[in-house]
Amino acid sequence: MIIFAAVIAVVLVARSTSHTVDASTAQSSDTLREFGRYLFYDPTLSVDSSTSCGTCHQQFAAFAHIDHAMSHGVMGRIGTRNVPALQNLQQQTSFMWDGAFANLAMQSVSPLTGHAEMGSTLSDVLARVAAHPRYRQYAAHLYADKQITIPRILEALAAFTGSIVSRSSRYDAMRDGKLAFNDNEQRGLDLFRARCASCHAEPYFMSNDFVSNGLPLDSIMPDDGRYRVTQRDEDRYRFRVPSLRNVAITFPYMHDGRYRRLRDVLEFYATPALHASYADARIRTIGSLNDAQRKDIIAFLLTLTDTLLPRNPCYRDPHLP
Repeated sequence: MIIFAAVIAVVLVARSTSHTVDASTAQSSDTLREFGRYLFYDPTLSVDSSTSCGTCHQQFAAFAHIDHAMSHGVMGRIGTRNVPALQNLQQQTSFMWDGAFANLAMQSVSPLTGHAEMGSTLSDVLARVAAHPRYRQYAAHLYADKQITIPRILEALAAFTGSIVSRSSRYDAMRDGKLAFNDNEQRGLDLFRARCASCHAEPYFMSNDFVSNGLPLDSIMPDDGRYRVTQRDEDRYRFRVPSLRNVAITFPYMHDGRYRRLRDVLEFYATPALHASYADARIRTIGSLNDAQRKDIIAFLLTLTDTLLPRNPCYRDPHLP
């Protein structure tokens, strides 16, 4: 059903054009983002009106799901992967851990219709949004025909999530010449650039590659990664390289959330004996790290925490007092 719904959305979005919003003014863009923000935090879009996008993507955790290894959906259902943070999405060319979607608007179909996420159908989502006075008001401001459609709902969600930017960290201040790192942070940055930056490239600390980090398979919930999408053997156990921005507040880590602490992640990467045979060559070249080096890298990673994003009113749940 998810795949079928996604195919329908592909057709609908393909028919939609950039001229859906009548006036390409700053005011129209702001209105579209606000439309998307209300949708993002609206639990009535789920099958039982219990779960919104913001239920799992929590602002205080850089829009990840802090302290939960797997996503949580309607009726207590548990997903199969860790919730990725939502930030700087405009820099990505694909979405989800396996890159199942190459379009930010289309990506929303998966959580909206996923059995273990919001569990709804596109027809139900459309009916609920179209019946809401606030959303009808947004449509009247944005569209000449005042109609609410699935492409327009997806467009609004993408306008909001695509506006979530992380660029107010200590690292950014250093990069802008506003401060200097202390010795630990600078040593950590130097080590990071030498050992980790081939995958997590500055300034977003991500890449659009799919890489196998050599994480041993979970015996209970084995995950083939990008292979699920491409059915190509070379993509087995490969996952999208996530951003490390705000990594200190987006735990647990890895696609299955198996590590709770940064030092556990570093222990894995710095111990070749723990890597499975399918680990990417870049993982194998990280090499060992002594205790002091690990502390320095963590000191640097802490500089990637954005001080504004978790409390930015532009991203806040509008339903809160």
